[in-house]
Amino acid sequence: MSNKKDLLMPTIVLTVICLVASFLLAFTNQITAPMIEKAKADEANAARVAVLPKGDTFKAVTGYTTENVVDVYEAANGAGYAITAKATGYGGDLQVMTGITSDGKIAGTQVLVCDETPGLGARVKEEPYRSQYNGKDSALDGVDAISGSTISSTAFKTCVQTAFKAYGEVSGNTAAAGEQADP
Repeated sequence: MSNKKDLLMPTIVLTVICLVASFLLAFTNQITAPMIEKAKADEANAARVAVLPKGDTFKAVTGYTTENVVDVYEAANGAGYAITAKATGYGGDLQVMTGITSDGKIAGTQVLVCDETPGLGARVKEEPYRSQYNGKDSALDGVDAISGSTISSTAFKTCVQTAFKAYGEVSGNTAAAGEQADP
């Protein structure tokens, strides 16, 4: 009898501990989930304002069919669009938000997700590289790759070209859609 009790008691104690821990985790998640979602929304809105400074508030655009587009937001005041696109770089996924003004020029870019190699491919996040896109149209004339990380640079450029394609689709400005290069 004692042998069964010695075997059963730790199992019951461990089960109770697991149930209590699971309950506490679920309760904590219930409380923090809305705060986390609000923080993510605030961060995304700050990124939209950063890439399209003349935009005041943004509303989501749906109904586009362009592949590799994460989301499209239109500035309520007609300043343009903030479009997030994704591509695969050397080290993994890359997501770039591009602000495109109503006249089809890039107002700014921001890297949201970058799994590229630190110190090399991750340089696409840095300002000297990103700022060369500002003021460009869909042709992206004069945009240079980063020496030693052409795959990451091409992935960034592909994200911007995808954003222009989505911009052409949602704005009706097909001349601004540009041609998308192979990554």
